[in-house]
Amino acid sequence: MASSKSLIQTLLNPAAATKQWQHPNPHHYHHQHHHRPTSIKAIRASEPSKPSNPTAITTTGHGIPIPARWTIDGWKEKKALQMPEYPDQDELESVLRTLSSFPPIVFAGEARSLEERLGHAAMGDAFLLMGGDCAESFKEFNANNIRDTFRVILQMSVVLMFGAQMPIIKVGRMAGQFAKPRSDPFEERNGVKLPSYRGDNVNGDAFEEKERIPDPQRMVRAYCQSVATLNLLRAFATGGYAAMQRVAQWNLDFTEHSEQGDRYRELAHRVDEALGFMAAAGLTAEHPIMTTTDFWTSHECLLLPYEQALTREDSTSGLYYDCSAHMLWVGERTRQLDGAHVEFLRGVANPLGIKASDRMDPNELVKLIDILNPQNKPGRITVIARMGAENMRVKLSHLIRAVRSAGQIVTWVSDPMHGNTIKAPCGLKTRSFDAIRAEVRAFFDVHDQEGSYPGGVHLEMTGQNVTECVGGSRTITFNDLSSRYHTHCDPRLNASQSLELAFIIAERLRRRRLGARQSVRF
Repeated sequence: MASSKSLIQTLLNPAAATKQWQHPNPHHYHHQHHHRPTSIKAIRASEPSKPSNPTAITTTGHGIPIPARWTIDGWKEKKALQMPEYPDQDELESVLRTLSSFPPIVFAGEARSLEERLGHAAMGDAFLLMGGDCAESFKEFNANNIRDTFRVILQMSVVLMFGAQMPIIKVGRMAGQFAKPRSDPFEERNGVKLPSYRGDNVNGDAFEEKERIPDPQRMVRAYCQSVATLNLLRAFATGGYAAMQRVAQWNLDFTEHSEQGDRYRELAHRVDEALGFMAAAGLTAEHPIMTTTDFWTSHECLLLPYEQALTREDSTSGLYYDCSAHMLWVGERTRQLDGAHVEFLRGVANPLGIKASDRMDPNELVKLIDILNPQNKPGRITVIARMGAENMRVKLSHLIRAVRSAGQIVTWVSDPMHGNTIKAPCGLKTRSFDAIRAEVRAFFDVHDQEGSYPGGVHLEMTGQNVTECVGGSRTITFNDLSSRYHTHCDPRLNASQSLELAFIIAERLRRRRLGARQSVRF
């Protein structure tokens, strides 16, 4: 692990987050050992609401025709997949008018700040940690669950920062991650066929006809829960809970007497030593760097009526922001170039993610990036690869090369969860920790091979002591799954497994850092 001196440098200069960037060569960031520029020139975001010629049809750099004018409801003219069918349209419209009158959940300036940090990750100067529930639920909504997930993310970020000696961008799949895409619009059990469960903001998970009818009022409840969740997260992030002096106190009770708990306690002791040195040097515990942390929220952009209702025009920039979350991503099932979800997302100024499976065609990825980020703005696009380990080794390099050839700037992130879902003998969905670890290693290996930057990791995880993914140092078996299997959708890593994975990633980041130093030295 790293020295106290290098930790101090990281704490005192978290991201050079206020750097001004400049990209004289769009291919530059792909080459691992090149000298990186110390300044980045801010690139102005597109202004979809104020076209110079509203009727003109423009073409992207790769031949994709895009209407010059974007409107907030223009997505309705496109084919929208994965959308629920509400039986009462009048009630739906009434709910959407109500949501449109509500205050924003997040603010445009916060989203811009995240975009700037993600631009650093694209250049290899920061690392993104995204984590949280597969799907948030109304039933499991309580302060303890929010706190426990938040502090596991804090623990992981400390581990990663020690290994990487770079800022960790913390983004939660929280405060809005309700809606879920489904492979089939209907579910059948014992000859009874009902609409599929699409997330608590659409319908209920109980296999009952009344529960499965899409209910627009659930969007109001989801909004209120998101606001309350983010309110608590803001309090944790800025009210002293996230203070570095508390690093040893973040350990969860059930991880305390485990291998990962022991490793974390050792790391926390080293942090305490570094903090003591810093205090002696005059950087007191009251310094904002020591008492607060930045934390952002994200979710899949799926339920478009809800997303439109929470989209606002920013008074300072004139750009539109989807104020339901700081960051949104388009999923594997809804990323069609001519689809409604891409049409909506191209006009909002939030940083965006693109989920890319092994089925993603490299040319299609280039075209999609071109549509969503025509000005090639750093931090705007994060490509989240979800392929499985073997496919990752074969397919990812083709995507990297296509994006590099197009001169596009993206942040590459690994989602080692969704390509590794299996069915256990007992019938429950699960994921193997070994498979997750193998995909993360493949992700780093490919970037080492290509000379590009592994910019982050995207995990489905929880602070609860669940038994949903098999394996890990505490060896959860197939027989253990049913004891604490609480997920409403896909299996999640528990706190111990998440921390174990963080140490594995931190070691890879440490090796990259030392390798880069040696290449400069020799």
